[in-house]
Amino acid sequence: MERFARLLDALAFQYQRNGKLRLLAEHFRTVPDPERGWALAALTGEVDFTYAKPALIRTLVAERVDPVLFSLSHDFVGDLAETVALVWPARHGANAVPSLGDIAAGLAATSKADTPALIAGWLDALDPVGRWALLKLLLGGLRVGVSGRLARTAVAAFGPLDLEEIEDVWHGLSPPYEALFAWAEGRGPKPQAGTGAPFRPVMLAQPVEDAAFASLDPLAYRAEWKWDGIRVQAVASGGVRRLYTRTGEDIGASFPDVLACLDFDAALDGELLVVRGGAVAPFADLQKRLGRKAPSKAMLRDYPALIRAYDILVDAGEDLRALPFDQRRQRLEGWFGQALRPGFDLSAMVPFADWEALGEVRRQSAMPGVEGLMLKRGDSPYVGGRPKGPWFKWKRDPQLVDAVLMYAQRGHGKRSSFYSDYTFGVWREGEIVPVGKAYSGFTDAELAELDRFVRGHTTNRFGPVREVEKTLVLEIAFERLQRSPRHRAGLAMRFPRINRIRWDKPAAEADTLASLEALLAADAEGQG
Repeated sequence: MERFARLLDALAFQYQRNGKLRLLAEHFRTVPDPERGWALAALTGEVDFTYAKPALIRTLVAERVDPVLFSLSHDFVGDLAETVALVWPARHGANAVPSLGDIAAGLAATSKADTPALIAGWLDALDPVGRWALLKLLLGGLRVGVSGRLARTAVAAFGPLDLEEIEDVWHGLSPPYEALFAWAEGRGPKPQAGTGAPFRPVMLAQPVEDAAFASLDPLAYRAEWKWDGIRVQAVASGGVRRLYTRTGEDIGASFPDVLACLDFDAALDGELLVVRGGAVAPFADLQKRLGRKAPSKAMLRDYPALIRAYDILVDAGEDLRALPFDQRRQRLEGWFGQALRPGFDLSAMVPFADWEALGEVRRQSAMPGVEGLMLKRGDSPYVGGRPKGPWFKWKRDPQLVDAVLMYAQRGHGKRSSFYSDYTFGVWREGEIVPVGKAYSGFTDAELAELDRFVRGHTTNRFGPVREVEKTLVLEIAFERLQRSPRHRAGLAMRFPRINRIRWDKPAAEADTLASLEALLAADAEGQG
């Protein structure tokens, strides 16, 4: 555990990708099994401790620290794990320092009633850095700037192995990955991907800037619509049917109607949508089904799901990923022509002669559920990850609204010292009502300015949240509006981010809820 704690601490202060890779590869090279395997599991989000929740940690610390002191400390620090790690009373030598394996095995074998005492004993045994690492591990969200793919890249780097080979077998493996490390070190064979509809790493696109089109040959690219659902992989083989998200999470239980349609031997890449009468429903309708392990008959009836297919990766056991996109598209169209495919339809290609003509199509498109366009090189193989060059996403220009900053909350990780999460609102009948929350879109310099404004204009405090004077206007960019009964204003924004800080604009000139309602009505009219 001590080595893992030092690794997390180093990763939190290392901002360069190659620097993180070096730290990870060295850790995997020098730490023995099974400790390094559990570290890999933690970094890739493959561990989940059922009973270790924030409320439990708060209860434990309340038994050992004055609640007023803890409240003040938490308000200043902003992060629960960091606060508890710092204020927890030291008891050096109280217990043996646990390993990651001890923690995983201990929590798996301990009842809910006995879990608090187990965690308290570990906190007593560790120093502040170790306590912080333990709590980050237990509560999830390590926030050290390491994605699952980057962690697996580090395993490949010290091997050395090909990352895509690891990605192909990853979802057939389980912690602590001893077979994977044996393969990386040349001590064992390549692990088997497993049988029963395995997941294949998803190919992702880069955003394209207008300036990039000068260097892109329009004849080399194909265009299709970018739909506003969730990217999925539908796989059926050997009598097993799976529906995966783009990260490999199996969501089949939430979509039994879709699973029932997987009566084939293939792996398809596509977009999961709710579709009624041929029209794509708002993303909020799809959200109603996500996470429901046993959707009711009424839910299945009222929110019918469908996969709009983009690509075919495997057909009757034949791996097609090495083929160029144009050939895979032909195979996909042929696959649809072989039989009726209930629960699926085919994503349409968008013909174009040049970038100017395609840009006009993008600007004029008002189809429901369309976010923009995808651009794919006709000669591109299907490669997991986000390679630069073969695929681009060309999203529609965002909508803009001027809103007033209302509340600010401390961030996490390297932002835990800043107020970086901002709730904003618009005018409604003489009052400002919240319509969204943003925590991106600004530079480090702008973050410092916003943080300074929050500290200097606080009017009230609610734990780690500060209410501020309603004087600062933020220009908010977002993809679209949708109805939301969960929000006081009755509206929610898709992907809001701060586009500009309007130091020059009085709060009285910010937008109104009526103007947002007009935007929503205009979208609905354009899509009707």
